[in-house]
Formats: sequence, C-alpha cells, structure tokens
Amino acid sequence: MSHPVFILASASPTRKKILENAGIKPIVRVSYFDEEAIQVYDPIALVLTLAQCKAEVVLSKVVQEFAGQNVLVMGCDSIMYLNGMIYGKPDSKQTAIATWQKMRGNYCELYTGHCLIDTKTQRTIMRYGVTKVYFADATDAEIASYAESGEPLCCAGCFTLEKLGGLLIEKIEGCHTNVLGLSLPILRQMLKELGYSIQFSANGTTIVELNK
Repeated sequence: MSHPVFILASASPTRKKILENAGIKPIVRVSYFDEEAIQVYDPIALVLTLAQCKAEVVLSKVVQEFAGQNVLVMGCDSIMYLNGMIYGKPDSKQTAIATWQKMRGNYCELYTGHCLIDTKTQRTIMRYGVTKVYFADATDAEIASYAESGEPLCCAGCFTLEKLGGLLIEKIEGCHTNVLGLSLPILRQMLKELGYSIQFSANGTTIVELNK
C-alpha cells in the first residue's frame, strides 16, 4: 500500500482546517489563478471549471518538486446562488451590505466545486456539492456591523457559517462542510472512485491506495 502526497490547491485557511480536523495533513500550494478570466454563468459549470483550473495550475507547479511520488491535488471553488444570480467575494463593504439586504430573510444555494487529480493514474475527477442556507431577517444595524467587521469580504457570498456570520444563519439543508468550502463526504467519494481508502488512527487519517 502506498500513501500519496495530498496537496490542497487553495489559500483558504478554512479548507485547510477542514482537512486537518478530519485528520488529513495537506500540503498547501496556492494557484493564484485569475478567476475573472472565467466567464461562465451557470453555477455548476463555474465552480467545476474554477476548481479544475486551480488544481491544474498547482499540479504544473509541483510536478518537479514531487517527481517520482504519487500526488493527489485538490482544487475547490465556492459561490453563492441567490435569486438567480451568482455571488462570489464582495469587492467592498458597500457591496457586502447591498448583498446582505437581499440575503436577509431569504435563502441561497451554496455551490462548491471539487477537482481531484491523481498523478499516478493521470485521472481527474470533478464533483460539486450544493447546500441550502437560510438567513435570519437581519436588521440594517446588524448588517452594517457585520460588514464593518471585514469578515464578509473574505467569503464567497458574504458570510461564514463557522464564525461571526453563523449568528445570522437560521439553518442549512445539506452538507455543512460544503458551505465551508470543501465537502468531506464528496472528498471521501472521490478518493474511493480513484481507488483509495482512508484509515483512522490516534495520529490522524491516512489515505491509502487499495490493492488491486
């Protein structure tokens, strides 16, 4: 059995924390891919395209660094779909406030695209997750205060589930880690499809190639 190197193609500390909390210790490599270069207006196609682009950019950067090793590269991207429109990270506090005025008392669909590339088999698998998020009927003062905190500027859809924004969320329907930016159930399914299993121990989680 071999244990592949797991590389997370993302600058998101939350995605890294999701993996670490699940016992997986990723190597982080940021793609710096220009998301504005992708002009796609279907939420599923957009998150899958961006996840793939990020993973492929990082893969091209680490080929020599990890030459001769079995490497798994994971790329992800998230967007909010609200009232038929796609929302990523807001570009200003004013944009965050205007977006939250549409979000309050409403619900959105949070899409996260996942792309997993296996260098050993040269296979690429892409999957997406969608979770419904229901927002509280926040007041103007609460929205302004939340925007002033700066947190919405760092998040797709102007909110977090696990931090300050969690106080403005009524409920979710679906995978909660998908809302955070990386669905653990989807990752497990993707690993299985590529021929890997996971083993748990007191020291964490190990990704193991199944004997074929």
